[in-house]
Amino acid sequence: MHTQRVDHLSHTQRERLAYIDFRLYFMGEIGRPDLANRFGVAPAGATRDLALYREIAPQNIEFDGSNKIYRTGKAFVPLFEHAQPRVLSALSLGFDDGVNGESKPLLPCETPAILSCPRIEILAPICRAIHLKCPVSIRYHSMSSGESERVIVPFALVDTGLRWHIRAFDRKSNEFRDFAVTRIQAPKLLDEEAKAGERQDHDIQWTRILELELVPHPRLERPEIIRMDYAMAGESIRIRVRAAIAGYMLLRWSVDASSDHSLQGHQYRLWLKDNLSLYGVENAVLAPGYTLPREGKNK
Repeated sequence: MHTQRVDHLSHTQRERLAYIDFRLYFMGEIGRPDLANRFGVAPAGATRDLALYREIAPQNIEFDGSNKIYRTGKAFVPLFEHAQPRVLSALSLGFDDGVNGESKPLLPCETPAILSCPRIEILAPICRAIHLKCPVSIRYHSMSSGESERVIVPFALVDTGLRWHIRAFDRKSNEFRDFAVTRIQAPKLLDEEAKAGERQDHDIQWTRILELELVPHPRLERPEIIRMDYAMAGESIRIRVRAAIAGYMLLRWSVDASSDHSLQGHQYRLWLKDNLSLYGVENAVLAPGYTLPREGKNK
């Protein structure tokens, strides 16, 4: 990457040059209307941005005079580092600044429908409470105990792939728990600070970091393809994850967490090589095939 070439530029200039770089890298072309539509700049401003990009990275961009458009140079090397999650988000959802609430994907892309989506008017005060580190009173609907009034101290949002929940200290149970955002009603921030024992550094499940070793499922005949799918450098992939979300992630990734890799089904392409790494993890029961180790079975 050559970001040092643009370090002296203003933030807005770098943002526009990064967009030019992105369009050339992933779309193969860019025109003045693309910049004008994205940033609201005048045609003359778009021309200056393209000229500046061409001055900094001339090998990256070529002008197609017949079509009046700039195309990717044959010796193209990205000027900026484009993070994979942002690239995939832009390609599938587009660039959305939140002003008009609408955004179009840059390429044809199909993504799974979101069945469990938090309401913005509930999510917003919860996010404020996380940022301000203050308690919030809520009405919560639990599968086990029904509706109840609670005061919680949230400190993180978690996307499990199936739902969004918050990790928080629950003053009712006096412990750290997960709360599905869709089950929260009437959140109200309290004008007080969280107590010392309610903060995230006291959440053992949150602060404990596990290293999970995932390998191609032993029942598969072509493990080399699985290693290719997950960009494994060797025979396995090692993932560092918080204990508080480990079970959710193994469920999301459809990892066989049984001790004898006994789960059947095409969805199980990975196996957790050592399921004892989940010992003491409260949500380990969510991991496919995981069972609690029997105490004293070797005695």
